[in-house]
Amino acid sequence: MKVFRLDELEAERAANEGAYLQFLRERNMSVGLYALDSGQLDPQQPHRQDEVYFVVSGRALITVGDETTQVARGSVVYVPAGVPHKFHHVSEDLRVLVVFSPPES
Repeated sequence: MKVFRLDELEAERAANEGAYLQFLRERNMSVGLYALDSGQLDPQQPHRQDEVYFVVSGRALITVGDETTQVARGSVVYVPAGVPHKFHHVSEDLRVLVVFSPPES
């Protein structure tokens, strides 16, 4: 069993001064914590893996392909591999768990 605490992951991510912290990598998936502060731009490019985003806190819009929706705590978004996507109009600091399958390379 592997157990993680969001507050500890957030502290580690912040200490490393990065927007993304991968904290679990297994044969068929990887999981990380992604952070964008209010007003910050999302520099993501399409990934080669399928992704699931689970919003832990914050509020923003996300555009996946040509569809846009608002996300907030509790939102879950699936993004197919290769599809352009970005968070934008981040109105409250955003913290998102990201699951990649297969693992992010």
